[in-house]
Amino acid sequence: MAGKRQFLAWLMVAICLLLLGLTTTQHHAGQAMDSTSVGGGLQEPEAPEVMFELLWAGLKLDVMGQLHIQDEELASTRPGHRLRLLLQHHVPSDLEGAEQQLQQFQDLRKGPPLGPSDFEHLLLTGLSCVYRLHKASEAEERDHWAQVFALLAQETLWDLCKGFCPQGQPPSLGPWL
Repeated sequence: MAGKRQFLAWLMVAICLLLLGLTTTQHHAGQAMDSTSVGGGLQEPEAPEVMFELLWAGLKLDVMGQLHIQDEELASTRPGHRLRLLLQHHVPSDLEGAEQQLQQFQDLRKGPPLGPSDFEHLLLTGLSCVYRLHKASEAEERDHWAQVFALLAQETLWDLCKGFCPQGQPPSLGPWL
């Protein structure tokens, strides 16, 4: 029971970060979109309420390590299709990929705020870590997923803080890291 509560707590943190990020990326609106879209169908992030509805329906992790929207009706909509493509093409399906993506975001820390698409990828990668943390069977693997999630959450705070926080005073997750 305690494990389930911990998972739900992590999931709520991830969803809050996702919603916070999607509603605050408007300060990035003046930037050109990046070229990471797939097939031209991923040009703009979805409205926060649409993304919330898709994520609230729940995701499931298949045996191949891919995340899918549980609600088939929502998954068949345009936003559901877009989220499916994001999960397949921009969210790593293993620990090594998540660490590589984390390193890419850490390398961008000193630059301007992330564009909306990259910020969305950062948040979805963090959310993916929560699902993988829950599915991990060994304590060492769970610890590793938890560490990557915490570092992704830290990168999210770094990006949100760009231009707002005093120089040299990075945001902190305190005792979580």
